Amino acid sequence: MHYPDLQSLIADSKTALSKGPVAMILIEDDVEVASTIAHHAKAGFAQLIAFCVPGSVLPDGMPDNLRRVDFDVTADDALATIANAMIKAVPGQWLYYCYNAEYLFYPFFEDRSVGEMLGFMTEERRDTVMSYLVDLYAQDLRAHPSGVDRQSAYFDKSGYYALAREDSEGMPLERQINVFGGLRWRFEEHIAKHRQRTDRVSFFRAQPGLEMLTDRSFNIAEYNTFSCPWHNNLSAAIGSFRTAKALRRNPGSRDVINTFHWPQSEPFNWQSQQLLDLGLMEPGQWF
Repeated sequence: MHYPDLQSLIADSKTALSKGPVAMILIEDDVEVASTIAHHAKAGFAQLIAFCVPGSVLPDGMPDNLRRVDFDVTADDALATIANAMIKAVPGQWLYYCYNAEYLFYPFFEDRSVGEMLGFMTEERRDTVMSYLVDLYAQDLRAHPSGVDRQSAYFDKSGYYALAREDSEGMPLERQINVFGGLRWRFEEHIAKHRQRTDRVSFFRAQPGLEMLTDRSFNIAEYNTFSCPWHNNLSAAIGSFRTAKALRRNPGSRDVINTFHWPQSEPFNWQSQQLLDLGLMEPGQWF
C-alpha cells in the first residue's frame, strides 16, 4: 500500500494500523533499505511503515505488511511530526522507530518475537523500552568509502559512559541518563552536540496527551526513564551505520578520518548475546 502523505495514512489508521506493534522506518537514502526492512520484518512487527522522500523507489520483494508513506524525512523535526501524528491515531498501540541501515536487537532476539518482548514489558507496567545505539562501521574505508559494510561490520566493544540528566536548574532527573560512546564519542568534534547521545526511547506506547518533543524526549517524564523505580528493566540495542554514513558523507570529516578502526574495535556477529555479554543491553527480569 502506498500513501501519498502522512495524512492519508492517518485517515486510514483503522485499517492500516489496527494491529501492533508498528515499526516506523524513516528512509533517508538508498543504503541498506532492503536489509533494514527484512531485519525488522523478521522481528515480528505486525505493521512496517516506510517513510520515504517522494519519488524514491523501494527495492523489490518487500513484505506484505509493509506500507509506504511519502514524507520528506530530511525536513526539520520530521521524526517528531511523524511520531506525534501516529500517537494520536493509535492510542494504546506500541510504536517503534528507526532509520535505514539500523537494526534492532533485544534480549533473545533470535528466538522470541518483538511482540513477546513488549508483552513482557506491559506486564512490567512499562510504556517504553530504552535502547542504546551501537555504531557499526566498515573496517576498511578504502574498500567501503561509505563507511558501510554489513558483511564485515565492526563496532566499539568499550568506551561507553552515562551521565545523569539534569533539569534546567542543574538537579538530576530521576532515572534519566545521557549515554555516550561509539563513533559519536570518538569523533565528537565532527558531530553536533545534540546528536552525540546514544540513548534512544525506540519503543513507546501511544496514549492521549503523549507528545514527542523536538529533542526526541517525551512530555511525560516517565517515558524518558531507563527503568522503573523498583528494579532494572529490559533494554534493547540498535546497531546503526547512520553515524558512519554521516561522517563519510560530510567533507569536513571525510577528509581527516581515514579509518574508524581502533584497538577496541570488535567484529559484529549480529547476535543478541554479544551485546548482552558486553552490557550494551540487558534482559532485566526476562529470562
